[in-house]
Amino acid sequence: MKIIKFLILLLVVSACKNETKSTSPLQHTESKQIALKYAKGFKISQSDHSKTIKITKAWPTAEKTYTYLLLTKEQAAKTTYNKDDYDGIIITPITKTVVTSTTHIPALELIGAEETLIGFPGSDYVSSKKTRALINAGKVRELGKNEGLNTEVLLALNPDIVVGFGVDGVNKTFETLKKSGIPVIYNGDWAEASALAKAEWIKFFGVLFSKEKEADSIFNSIERDYLAAKEIAKQAKHQPTVLSGAMHKDVWYLPNGSSPEAQFLKDANVNYLWSDTTGNGSLALSFEVVLDKAKDADLWLSPSYYSSLKQLEDTNSLYTNFDAFKEQNIYSFSNTTGETGGVLYYELGTTRPDLVLKDLIKICHPELLTDYTPYFFKRLN
Repeated sequence: MKIIKFLILLLVVSACKNETKSTSPLQHTESKQIALKYAKGFKISQSDHSKTIKITKAWPTAEKTYTYLLLTKEQAAKTTYNKDDYDGIIITPITKTVVTSTTHIPALELIGAEETLIGFPGSDYVSSKKTRALINAGKVRELGKNEGLNTEVLLALNPDIVVGFGVDGVNKTFETLKKSGIPVIYNGDWAEASALAKAEWIKFFGVLFSKEKEADSIFNSIERDYLAAKEIAKQAKHQPTVLSGAMHKDVWYLPNGSSPEAQFLKDANVNYLWSDTTGNGSLALSFEVVLDKAKDADLWLSPSYYSSLKQLEDTNSLYTNFDAFKEQNIYSFSNTTGETGGVLYYELGTTRPDLVLKDLIKICHPELLTDYTPYFFKRLN
């Protein structure tokens, strides 16, 4: 009997020792900060034991920094950590993903992670042929609208991660998901101040899917093409005057001079008539103010959602007072859509600013980029 008790005690002690060896506290060894050239809204650090993503600007007025810990399944199994130190624990490799903006789709595709997508809100807005094929094959569930995601379906899908975006940090669905153990990470690409900063968020997806090298290479190629196009635009001998935007009710909304949209026009080497303005958000002006300044403008770019000259005129005959209307020099991206009507610019434009800039150069300086065909923008008929 004593021998049996001794053996049982030995087994208990041995089990305790093995349990102690199986897990250890997350070691705060020296971590390497991954360099970012333009983006200000996130930071990435990596150590021998883990990766950390900090979202420092989830939306323009965000004051909170969101911190996420990335661990492999093996690391998670043998590591202890304080969950309260993080806004989410992400276990890799990620095999089931939900994203909530069409701007996330191209990044997934470029790094080869689109097959992990299992849910998306408003799938009719997706234009990409690759992801549309997944949707049509029933591999991507419809999740309703961003303002009211279908929580029941989301919980049933049980994704490894939800990539969301926020405007004020208040989202009941996200809070429900977090309480259920599903990590929600904010993507703030849209809050960046420049086109290349927005495009650099592909590195955010590269870290999530352990494809840092691929993401770096893709971004470097986009940056190189963008800067090369910018240099070509400097060769233009004439700067056409440019008007942008359109009216909503009685207010004309157009980009302020410090916006990413205005930066595109500056890099395309044109005379944007409101380039000297600054501020957050769009300028809101009266029709009279815009007409006085832009009646003789050479070009009118991005006239809101309007897709034809007739639609513009039928909506408000005052638009016909502009020379750009009379000369049919109005260009928009609204007519370049996917098979279900999603506007391609809203999906791909953030990730591929090089294509946007080349479009504008081709329109504004037709003597340059002679072999290039605009990808997004078309002249309104």
